[in-house]
Amino acid sequence: MDLDSSGTLEVAALGRPFRLGMLYDCRKDSLITGLTLWDQEDLVNNISERPQSRNEFDIVASESVEDKASSLHVDASLKASFLVGLVKVSGSAKYLNDNKTSKYQARVTLKYNATTKFKELTMNHLGRGNVKHPYVFEKGLATHVVTGILYGAQAFFVFDRQVSENEKHQDIQGNLKLMIKKIPKMEIGGKGSLHMKDQDKESVKKFSCKFHGDFCLKKSPVSFQDAVEVYQSLPKLLGDNGENAVPVRVWLLPLTTLDSSAAKLVRQISIRLVQKAQSVLEEFLELEIRCNDAVKTTTAQQVPLISQKIKTFQELCSEFKQEFQQTLAKKLPLIRGGGEEEAELAEILKNRHSSPFNSKSLKEWMDCKEKEVRILKSLTSMMINTKIVPSQSDLDEEIFGTKYAVCFVFTSLGNAEPYLSALENHLEKHNSENPADPRSHDVEKEQWYLSKDVTDTLRHKAKLFSDFAESNTENKNIKFLTVALTDETHKGSSIYVYKDGFSVSDNFEPPSKPDRVTVSDVNYNSVTLKISPPRFGVEGITSYCVEYCVCGEDGWQQTTAPKAEEATVSGLSPNTEYMFRCRAVTPVGLGPAAQVSDPIKTLPCSPPGTPQTQSNSTEISVSWEKPAEVGEDVHILSYMVEYAQMDGVDKADLQWNQMESGGEKVIISGLQSETRYAVRVRCDCGVDGGSKESVTVNVSTKKITSRLADNLKQRSEEMNSDTPSVWKLPLKEERTTIHGCRRYSFGEESNRENRTMILFGSGTSTLINGMVNYILGVKWEDSYRFKLVEAESQTSEVKVYKINHREGFQIPHSLTIIDTPGFGDTRGIRRSRTITQQLHRLFTDQSGVSEIDVICFVAHSALARLTPTQKHVFDSVLSIFGKDVAENIRILVMFADGQRPPVLEAINASGFPCPKTDDGLPAHFKFNNSALFAQKRSSDDEDGGFDEMVWNMGFQSMKRFFAALNQIKTKSLTMTNKVLIERQQLLVSVEKLQKQVKMGLSKLEEIKETAEKLQDLETEICTNENVEFEVTVKKPFQKDSGRGSGRYFTNCQQCHHTCHEDSLDEHDEDKIQCPAMGPDGHCTVCPGKCPWNVHLHQEFKWECREVKEVRKVKELKEKYQVLTEAEKPVQALISNLMKEYDVVNTEVEKLTNEATDCFNHLKEIALMPDPVSTPEYINMLIDAEKSEAKPGWEERVQSLIHDKEKFKTTNVSVSQNQLLAQALYRIGKELENNEELQRAILSVHTETRRSLYVKTALRLAGVYGALLSAVYYSS
Repeated sequence: MDLDSSGTLEVAALGRPFRLGMLYDCRKDSLITGLTLWDQEDLVNNISERPQSRNEFDIVASESVEDKASSLHVDASLKASFLVGLVKVSGSAKYLNDNKTSKYQARVTLKYNATTKFKELTMNHLGRGNVKHPYVFEKGLATHVVTGILYGAQAFFVFDRQVSENEKHQDIQGNLKLMIKKIPKMEIGGKGSLHMKDQDKESVKKFSCKFHGDFCLKKSPVSFQDAVEVYQSLPKLLGDNGENAVPVRVWLLPLTTLDSSAAKLVRQISIRLVQKAQSVLEEFLELEIRCNDAVKTTTAQQVPLISQKIKTFQELCSEFKQEFQQTLAKKLPLIRGGGEEEAELAEILKNRHSSPFNSKSLKEWMDCKEKEVRILKSLTSMMINTKIVPSQSDLDEEIFGTKYAVCFVFTSLGNAEPYLSALENHLEKHNSENPADPRSHDVEKEQWYLSKDVTDTLRHKAKLFSDFAESNTENKNIKFLTVALTDETHKGSSIYVYKDGFSVSDNFEPPSKPDRVTVSDVNYNSVTLKISPPRFGVEGITSYCVEYCVCGEDGWQQTTAPKAEEATVSGLSPNTEYMFRCRAVTPVGLGPAAQVSDPIKTLPCSPPGTPQTQSNSTEISVSWEKPAEVGEDVHILSYMVEYAQMDGVDKADLQWNQMESGGEKVIISGLQSETRYAVRVRCDCGVDGGSKESVTVNVSTKKITSRLADNLKQRSEEMNSDTPSVWKLPLKEERTTIHGCRRYSFGEESNRENRTMILFGSGTSTLINGMVNYILGVKWEDSYRFKLVEAESQTSEVKVYKINHREGFQIPHSLTIIDTPGFGDTRGIRRSRTITQQLHRLFTDQSGVSEIDVICFVAHSALARLTPTQKHVFDSVLSIFGKDVAENIRILVMFADGQRPPVLEAINASGFPCPKTDDGLPAHFKFNNSALFAQKRSSDDEDGGFDEMVWNMGFQSMKRFFAALNQIKTKSLTMTNKVLIERQQLLVSVEKLQKQVKMGLSKLEEIKETAEKLQDLETEICTNENVEFEVTVKKPFQKDSGRGSGRYFTNCQQCHHTCHEDSLDEHDEDKIQCPAMGPDGHCTVCPGKCPWNVHLHQEFKWECREVKEVRKVKELKEKYQVLTEAEKPVQALISNLMKEYDVVNTEVEKLTNEATDCFNHLKEIALMPDPVSTPEYINMLIDAEKSEAKPGWEERVQSLIHDKEKFKTTNVSVSQNQLLAQALYRIGKELENNEELQRAILSVHTETRRSLYVKTALRLAGVYGALLSAVYYSS
């Protein structure tokens, strides 16, 4: 309240209804209505008025009482009256009562202020003697009279913006202020939109607005845009002449200036005391805000015990504040009027400071509650999978709906609050006028969470509970709850467990994770973990759950361990990284998992099989099976064989030696005789690691024995007693189901690696015997030699010799020799084909040979050029094998001396595909076994010394050959088997193709003849369907190949058809193996596609011969279902005859494609896809048979002549193929020249027959000859 030099006071109107001449009591800051010093008419007249127009705006960013009062120009005295409730405001002054309710509220206020005019009383009113009603002074109701009023209007736009927890209050406040400053200058577009940036538009959407003003609005603004629109309309709302203006400032004249007896304002309240009272009220306002924020928190809402205490506190503070204001409201008028001293106000403020409602205690209690809320929030926020229930009744509803309920209970939130009781007592005593309790309260010491033991236990239990709840998220039989209940037996917190709705524990301790989980062992399919028990909750543990999953995947699998020691997880995949974790198991649920820090990779494969051992005096032969399980993309690079001497050494002290092996066999050499050894094997998989060791086996070396060759002599059969004597080695013939093959074994089965070789050519028997003598260690000076095989025999079987390794061998492995006697000898091509069939069975049978190490061609050293026989042998052998064995071919040169064998140049000249030496010669070994069985001569005989030299040279050659054999890579015969199968299929396709071509030609001839006869008889046929005529047809007849010829044919007994020529077996039980039989057991050649068991191997074949056959027109019509009344029966019959040809033609097309596919595949996989022999070789065989004239030679010559003619047939030249095409064309031409027949054909078929015949002929000509020559040796 401003006092000028004349004693006039200037006060803010604050929306109060001031008028000129109105009385005012400054002691109470109240207007006196109804009483005036002048009549109304006098007050209306003689008033001075002058314009005072002004507009301004301002930003108010502070929410303090001081700043708000300043914005309305409220002085200290009026502010005090407002604070204690003496002054009731309205209009724009309501802004004083608009306080923030939360600290998470950014607020900025835009103030608008306008003045229009000033009115005041004149001396006509205030001059001496001009007061009309002086008795008013006597009443003492007023101290001042209104003598001047400034009119105008004010408005306050209060903008609020909620601030989230992750936003900075200062940043939001600054942005809000920046946007509010723009309002006075902001433009509104034609459609009412604000001209703002998009970013600003998004920002202001979060603003809210409240309006306090002296204007009458149709609608109060609530948004930023509303506020802009209202702000810009305010000047118009005052009226054109300011008629809507209201008092904003008032000037008051003391009544004592008019009459000294009037009441007066004795003293003003000192500013210091007003500020203190203001501070007290602002503190309560701040506490109100803090209580509101605390009660609104999720934690307080979820835990009623906290919110109830805060609300109680809030109510007590509000009650005290009202009483405080009421007390001040009574004292202020008395002090201002001089009835009491100002010291009374000071005493009131002092009493409040010494009461429980003092600032320090109030703030401390609120600080404690906010801290309590934060503690609960931090604890409950980490409780995953947990529902917070507000009360005991809500808890009861939850626990009866599940098998188990685990409840974390805050037990001390409901404890009594002495401070709240003190506040309540103070208010009661104050109302009863009893003296206040002078004792102060230490609010912090009353809080339950100040005990370190309590809070440590609380955090510990909360962590255990949270981990336990998280671990059982997927378990639908358990509910996890949190509640605040009073439980004085457990300070701070406890964990209750309910089963089926009833309590089973009020102090449950969930298990923590196992203290340590480490890996104690890793295998290819298992991992063993060592588990240490948890530190907490051990009492309730019943077992342990081990979980594991493949790295990078989500699916965890489980296994159970009964106790905390070692747990083995089985059923894992090799060479796979796994993650492992372990949990404790209780009757209620699972505990948290302790995870093995790093992924564990299982071993790449299982251990090798149990070693199988054989020993002699200084060596142990060790073999083993490959690992049963090998991880994906794992490659076993080698095996590590470990062995240790056991005699006199403890198992733990064994000194292990190592050696590496590339295969599943190894020989440990250099050992002591009659000594016990331990042997084990493990795999080396390179970067993937290694396997576990296999089972350790114990084996003892044997006592040193006498020389092997001497021992074998005692067990062999003497063949002659010359010098040297010859002894037949004891061979054991083994049973075999492979027809055409015989198997022999020498010695007991050995674990040593086996090498397999196959020999082709002449002289193989001597070579094999030489190898055997070398292997057995026979020396030149020995008086005996050994034989394994007889000289070149005339038997027809392929022979397989298995020479099992034993101590004393000169080679470190077992040896299998496949001998092919007669391949390329004088018995002809049929013998070669027989051996090919036998090799096919040997290579494909389950008990046969599946791998090969070396393919040996035996050749005479002196040959300067290859003979037809040798060319035949080379071509035939190469046509058997796949391309992948080319590098395993070696030439064994017989009768070699120290010079370069000429035969090597001859082989090079032939283009024979085989590995080459550095000087370009075929890879070869030179042998000379001429001294193998040479008679011993005296040392004085020159020939005796030569024979010894040849012996030594031969055995050195053997040594080099077997050393090289160890270095050659073993090859599978899989591709070779495919080659043999393709050749059989090609043979069948060509045979069927030949027959179908002949059948097609025959059918065309039959159609031609039948068509001519039908045309000749057409007139008669139309009147008489019993007409008969003769045609030439082909019928099957038996053609004998001759008894004892050795030639068999696969004949169908139902179709009277030869399905396969030159079958090599007379046994009918092997018919299902015939190339003509398909995989389903049915023949693919005979017209009826009959089962294999209606076929027989017979010494004759079915051939078709031309015969005359009577045809009846009536039967033809019935066969082809031609109606008798048809307009053109002859054309209909011819049409059906042509359909029979179409079937044959379609089959020719199909067979041609099949044969072409087989031939193309052979080009890809066979060493020689198109073997071509020569007539010279066959001529040579014929001449040999004639000159020797052995029994049966005539039949054999006829067979060779048959082979020669067949060769000529299969080597059809391009010109011959053209002749075949021309022949087919001529047949079609003859039909074409017959115009009547042509018209009949064309009436049914849209394509001319001529084009069809030519097309078929040319297709056959293009492939027929090449295919037949390509498979000659396969047939």
